[in-house]
Order: sequence, then C-alpha cells, then structure tokens
Amino acid sequence: MSDPSKLSARYTTMVVAAISLIVLTTVSFLVPVPYVTMSPGAPFNTLGTFDDKPMFTFGKDVKTYPTTGELYFTTVSVRRADRPLSLGAAIGAYLDPDRAVVPRDVVYPDNETAEQSTAESAAQLASSKDSSRVAALRAAGYTVTGRPSVAGLVKDGAAEKLLKVGDVFTAVDGTKVTTPDQVVKAVGTHEPGDTVRLTVERKGKSLDVPVVTRADPKDKSVPRIGITIGETYKYPIKIDNNVGRTIGGPSAGAMFALAIYDKLTPGSLTGGRKIAGTGEIATDGTVGPIGGIRQKMAGAAEKGVTIFLVPAANCAEATDGGDEGLKLVKVSKLKDAISSLEALAEDPKATVPSCS
Repeated sequence: MSDPSKLSARYTTMVVAAISLIVLTTVSFLVPVPYVTMSPGAPFNTLGTFDDKPMFTFGKDVKTYPTTGELYFTTVSVRRADRPLSLGAAIGAYLDPDRAVVPRDVVYPDNETAEQSTAESAAQLASSKDSSRVAALRAAGYTVTGRPSVAGLVKDGAAEKLLKVGDVFTAVDGTKVTTPDQVVKAVGTHEPGDTVRLTVERKGKSLDVPVVTRADPKDKSVPRIGITIGETYKYPIKIDNNVGRTIGGPSAGAMFALAIYDKLTPGSLTGGRKIAGTGEIATDGTVGPIGGIRQKMAGAAEKGVTIFLVPAANCAEATDGGDEGLKLVKVSKLKDAISSLEALAEDPKATVPSCS
C-alpha cells in the first residue's frame, strides 16, 4: 500500500510545478520584445477638409474646377517608441492579417526617441508638400523654377555657424549656379582645407560667405562644407496645403499631387468614386515606394474605397495576400496615375496598369 505522505509530497510538487509554469508563461507574455506594431490608420480625403479647413486652398486669382468623389491619402498607425510591446501583444498582432510586427530598429533606428521620430516625420511631410506642389503644377502645364538652397546643416560642420537653412545659392567662387549639382561639383573642385566662397541670398540680401572645407570622414580626399542641399521653388500661383503636424512622413505626396492637379484642371479624376492610394513623390513626378502598404490597403477598404493606387515597387507586397476587394492600380509616375484615373472615370472596366 502506498505511503500517503509520499503521495502528498508528489502532489504538492506537481501543483508547485504547474503554478510555476503558469507564472513563467504569464510573465514571458508580459516581457517587452524589441518590436513595434503597424496597424491600419485613418484615410484622409484630399478633396475634402482637414481639421475643419479645406485640405488645399488657392490664391484668389487662381482658377480652380469643381471635383467629385473622394481621393484619399492613407496612413499607418505605428506604435510609439516609448511604448514597450509585450510578447503576448506581438503574437496577437502577428496573427492579425491587417497588422504587422517589425523590428523596432527598422522604424526607430539608433534608439531614436518618439520626439526625434516626430520631428523627422514633420520634416518629411514638409518636403512632401513641396514636391507634390511642384509635380502637380508641372503636370497641369505650369512652369516651376527651382534654385539650390541649404536644406540642412550638419552639427559641428564647417558651415554650421556661417550658413542658415533656406539660404539660396547664387554663385560659388564667383561662378553662377542654378542647380544643386552645380553647387556640389563646384565645391568638389577644391581640396580639403581650401576656402570656398559661397554667394547666397538671405532675406533678399546677397552675402559672400567664405567656408573652409573639411575632409569627408569616410574619404579624406573629398571636401565637405557640412550641409544638405535642396531646392527652393518659385511658384507661379499660391497653393496652401493645410495638413497639420498630426500627420507625418512622405508617403502622402502622390495623393497630394493628384488632388492639386484635379483642382487645377477640368473634369473629375475620380469619376465620382472613392479612390485611395499612397506613394512618395519627387518633383519630376516619380512615385516612390513606401512602408505599410498592406495596412494602408486595409484602412482604405474600411472606408469603402474601390480603387487603390500602388507605387510600382510596392506591387509584390501589395499582392502578398488578399486584395481587400480593391482594384490595385500600379503607378511609377504621376502621369501614370492621372491617365489611369482618367481612363477609369470614363470607363470603369478600362484596362490600366495593374499589380495583379
């Protein structure tokens, strides 16, 4: 006959082991993991309002045309850098087809803080507004000229205390410059340690600014002045993009451009339907890839959208799963998107470039 005391000890051990397993499992599900989640964000109608203001407003002397339907830019909701993600939450998101789990350092590189990420996104949005304005105006037949300018200053760089963001370059060493490439090439003719004479326009005044070049940290033979070069544009008409700082990043650019083009040209690009899309845009109208395409598609589908514009480089990812009931139109250039939407507005069954 078994000894009751041994049975009791064995039972106690089993109970303790089971409780320990439950506790360890529970704790492991609460332990933070180095990942963040991406979820569908809200779509915004570029032909409508943002924070109770028209998303786009034009100068009083600008002729615009009535539009119909809705033209959405799409967003992704990304978990903040200062909100740790537990293993349990990560598994739940992984099992949700409309959400994604990605390594934290992909979204927030080099331990970037939430504040730093917000500032970077705001800068990207500002650049996107400019690029979309230029691309749309050129597509609508307007002439937009650009001049090379200081877009950013490298901390502790050679020009940090000499130039200012927004300075427009007019000459280098006395030779006129009209493009960013000309500025880069002119500086590149020097040796590190040489003085380059930059002529800039600042608040309507012309200034000569001598800057002593420094060697590139990665290539000691290359001279650097410690700036990021961009372009400042002279617009033929007044257009204001009223999207506020609650939105960030560059991916709304293509849809911004389409909305501006639709307002400035006769007819309706949407054909009265709900259309959405995404894509970064360059001033020459090139539509570049973005992140979170699947989450943006899901957000658009929830809004009742039927046509979704996809950057060509995102097509493979967009079709890696269900199409959410969307017609996926492939775009490489702004003109592609315009011609496809015009064809579909005239004939919903028209054949246009597709991701499928």
